[in-house]
Amino acid sequence: MSTTPLAPPLTPRRPLNPKTDPINGHKGVDLGDGNQLLSVRMAICQALYEEMNRDKTIYVMGEEVAQYNGAYKVTKGLLDIFGPERVVDSPITENGFAGMAVGAAMTGLRPVIEFMSWNFSFVAFDQIISNASKMCYMTGGMFPIPIVMRGPNGAGPRVSSQHSHAVEALYSHFPGLIVVSPSTPYDAKGLMKTALRQNNPVCFLENEMIYNLEQEIPLAEYAIPFGQADLKREGGDCTIVAVSRGVHWALEAAAELAKEGIECEVIDPRTVKPLDIDAIVRSVKKTNRCVVVEECYKTGGIGAEIAAQLMELAFDDLDAPVQRVTTTENPMPYAANLEHETLPKPHRIIAAVRAACYR
Repeated sequence: MSTTPLAPPLTPRRPLNPKTDPINGHKGVDLGDGNQLLSVRMAICQALYEEMNRDKTIYVMGEEVAQYNGAYKVTKGLLDIFGPERVVDSPITENGFAGMAVGAAMTGLRPVIEFMSWNFSFVAFDQIISNASKMCYMTGGMFPIPIVMRGPNGAGPRVSSQHSHAVEALYSHFPGLIVVSPSTPYDAKGLMKTALRQNNPVCFLENEMIYNLEQEIPLAEYAIPFGQADLKREGGDCTIVAVSRGVHWALEAAAELAKEGIECEVIDPRTVKPLDIDAIVRSVKKTNRCVVVEECYKTGGIGAEIAAQLMELAFDDLDAPVQRVTTTENPMPYAANLEHETLPKPHRIIAAVRAACYR
């Protein structure tokens, strides 16, 4: 488990307006001390730029990724640099371009496909699950499938039921897929560079609500190995394991709990599959309590998996049951006040930590 600079707290922001909001592609602000200031969006774009410049077999494909610079401007400027043969606009056909990516990977290319939203990946479910995840195994290793499938995941602001799914738990269920869910610019760039060098299909799950989050990160080359959790906050009273946007809610909750004398340790797995369960176990052996925060639903979620593994690996170290704070099991409402109660926001995390500590 590593320690990296913490990103500033996530602050509420109006939805992005591509026509008026300045977005600068892959170029960060050089701070003159070996670091640069990058947003999550720019960090991913920078990783794509650097790896496409290094490896000519990488190309990007998806809806509006080229001339429109991506629906969330993550691919801004790449068309101008690499041209239409390597930055390819597709029709609205997720099943089609996901299948095309599998074929391209089998011929030696390294496609990056953008789902405008991971909600739309369900249209391509058979290509992802039956083909991308299994082709290497079914061909006895003859055809590695180096595909990165990326795009925004989880609930956006007031986009209601059909556009608010978090898919980490769903795709982590299937052998052959790697599932990545970064929470900071540093992690987003380092994990994307590792993803682009993989010979296996990677589901790279971004969160549109943290695209604008900024952080100082190194100008120098770096990559973050998969399966290596990150310690976002130290504490001795309760372990909070949080995924993606949930990391920022967990840090906010931990700051409030510290005011009443409860010091929480916040761990970000960074990759859901492979999961760094060893880092989680080490923390639980220190704190003796655990709360898991995720945007997935409770039934069959990441928290259920972590709780089950803790029962096997750290049962005698737990002084309370593992608490799970998830999206409530209902379709996402449109109303802002109901959405607030549906998501695993800080007030719900605080209640779960108190329940674990005051049993």
